[in-house]
Amino acid sequence: MKLFGTDGVRGKAGEFLDSITVIKLAMAAGIYFRKHSTTKRILVGKDTRRSGYMIENALVSGLTAVGYDVIQIGPMPTPAIAYLTESMRCDAGIMISASHNPYEDNGIKFFDNHGNKLGVNCEKKIEEIFNNEDALINGQVTDKSIGASKRIDDVIGRYIVSIKSSFPKDLTLHGLRIVLDCANGAAYKVGPTILNELGADVIVVNDKPDGFNINENCGAMHPENIGKLVKEYRADIGLALDGDADRLVVVDEKGNVVDGDKLIGALCKYLNDEKLLEGNACVATVMSNKALEDYLEKDDIKLHRSNVGDKYVLEVMKDEDINFGGEQSGHIIFSDAAKTGDGLASALQVLALVIKSGKKASEVLNPFELYPQILHNMKINEKIPLDKIEGLDELLKPLREKGMRDLIRYSGTENKIRLLLEGRNKKDVEEGMQTLISFFKKVL
Repeated sequence: MKLFGTDGVRGKAGEFLDSITVIKLAMAAGIYFRKHSTTKRILVGKDTRRSGYMIENALVSGLTAVGYDVIQIGPMPTPAIAYLTESMRCDAGIMISASHNPYEDNGIKFFDNHGNKLGVNCEKKIEEIFNNEDALINGQVTDKSIGASKRIDDVIGRYIVSIKSSFPKDLTLHGLRIVLDCANGAAYKVGPTILNELGADVIVVNDKPDGFNINENCGAMHPENIGKLVKEYRADIGLALDGDADRLVVVDEKGNVVDGDKLIGALCKYLNDEKLLEGNACVATVMSNKALEDYLEKDDIKLHRSNVGDKYVLEVMKDEDINFGGEQSGHIIFSDAAKTGDGLASALQVLALVIKSGKKASEVLNPFELYPQILHNMKINEKIPLDKIEGLDELLKPLREKGMRDLIRYSGTENKIRLLLEGRNKKDVEEGMQTLISFFKKVL
């Protein structure tokens, strides 16, 4: 059974992620982690979905069955799990969340003892144990070796202190009016607390989770909603989180959503100006607009590209000794402040940038113009390896000679091909995309 996707295990709660599957997955993960165990403790957190109760109890059952003690901390952001796993010296951390997905879905994300997301090889080993019935049976313990669980409610303060420490000590948010959308998710307590304690005038929305309203017409997936509120309340900026608060979308004082690539560019230059950018480089994914690359190049900042997914961004950051990177979707990683994408840590850096610039958000967060880009998802009958498709290279050559950038890849879960074409001339991009669509309709 294939379990892991781009970001952990994710699917419809009660169907793909039913209690039996979760128990087996917890046992497999516990068997894997205990090979290098130092404390025999695993931390478990969750977002606000109703199905989190079922999955949490199933995880506890599976982990204690293979000898692990479990620390349950309740609803907390994904990056808080990463931080607390290392801080509390646990062998691993587990976050129950489907991030920006609707409440019907849920997911499980794993972190190692340093708070880092597991690599593909680690996930593969857990999957192998999951699919090995003998390994699961033989991995169970008895008598005094069976684990225990306990719930701790006071860890919220540790995470708040950690995030606040990433904000420049010579700055305050006093005088700044902020609209914060918590997406009825995991940051509904910590988000407003952090901004209030730093002195902001905070207007909080979607901070009343009921188990079913997470991400529902709110948060990072619907930032246009706080755009209206920013104008209504004459706020200086709007911040929208997603369900597990590892993503941030920013709205300027005019109510306009700030493009993710522009946000990465503005933050990268800010870090460079503050002499806080390591390696004179940053990381974005293959999806990021080339205008970002050209903008950074003016300051001799190199842009490295990774596969789609914040864990792949982080892998390149580690390989290249870089402390900043992100995805245009809002996953932004300041590795000096957080182990993974952290919406609240990112928000504080955005606010520091705006304050230090002395400018409006609409000015400082709009540093360059994007090149025309078209994304097209197309249903196909079969997935022929791209390097085996006759005539594709010949088709792409004239497009590339015109300075266009292409990205062609298959969906990992559906019979679809994803086409991206980008260039400086909008008409060339539109015509080029039609050429690509016509070609793939014939060959796939």
